[in-house]
Amino acid sequence: MNQITNRQVICETLLAAAEKDRDIVVVCSDSRGSASLAPFAEQYPNQFVEVGIAEQNLVSVSAGLASCNKKVFAASPASFLSTRSYEQVKVDVAYSKTNVTLIGISGGVSYGALGMTHHSCQDIAAMASLPDMRVYLPCDRFQTRKLIVALLEDEKPAYVRVSRSATEDVYEENMDFKLNCANVIREGADAVIISCGELVPYAVKAAKELEREGYCVGVIDMYCLKPMDEKAVMNAAEKADLIVTAEEHSPYGGLGSMVAQIVSASCPKKVVNLALPDGHIIAGTNHEIFQYYGLDDQGLKRAVIAGLSQGLVK
Repeated sequence: MNQITNRQVICETLLAAAEKDRDIVVVCSDSRGSASLAPFAEQYPNQFVEVGIAEQNLVSVSAGLASCNKKVFAASPASFLSTRSYEQVKVDVAYSKTNVTLIGISGGVSYGALGMTHHSCQDIAAMASLPDMRVYLPCDRFQTRKLIVALLEDEKPAYVRVSRSATEDVYEENMDFKLNCANVIREGADAVIISCGELVPYAVKAAKELEREGYCVGVIDMYCLKPMDEKAVMNAAEKADLIVTAEEHSPYGGLGSMVAQIVSASCPKKVVNLALPDGHIIAGTNHEIFQYYGLDDQGLKRAVIAGLSQGLVK
């Protein structure tokens, strides 16, 4: 079982890049420890800025540095970065098209035991609705590394959400990665599960279990929520009888809504959206919360079988 978190990988990737590129700057809001960026601050103190618990300042300072040709990575808990500093993200980063990559750490329900105040279940919808803002949810350490390397090469605003705990490996170190292209992990004729972030390993498990029961179920890792790979969605809808989306997010404005919008306009098929409820979420570990709301492998498996049993295929 992998023990390396995606946030650790972000730090390692930035450390390696900063050795040759002094324009890389990391900005934190009293979050270097929780973001696993303390090693960067220690090794490159002149390329690290601590603003304290002031998320609005975090974003505006980052935008200012970017306007001076710095490559800025700003890290803060996703629950605060996507809400408390939303106006600054809208104006100083997205509208101004500054080269700032916002790192939303401990996204979704990663802070499970701390409750709703620390959950970020609206960040996909909020960030994706901003013009010129890209949204990414990498699923494992290998994909996270490839994504950060790719973002170091461009100059556009981006929001990257990562979980707090380590996730199971979906890929290998030499994985094939292309920015803004979804990864089709498995093809499916009966159903396709489209997922992102920490739920992708559960989708892979569910598909393998369903295969043993005679179902042909595909899996698409839609790590690029915006811009979404519409071609991958349409191809899946054309080949499969059922589309199931799974996301660690509100049922409104996230992956499921985006996929349903594409499918309904291009190739009408049934879309089942599995998401967190529109209400107060139970406290517990992230896995306990996923299990409770049917977002783990067993919940995805049940949803696929239920969808296919309604006169579609099986």
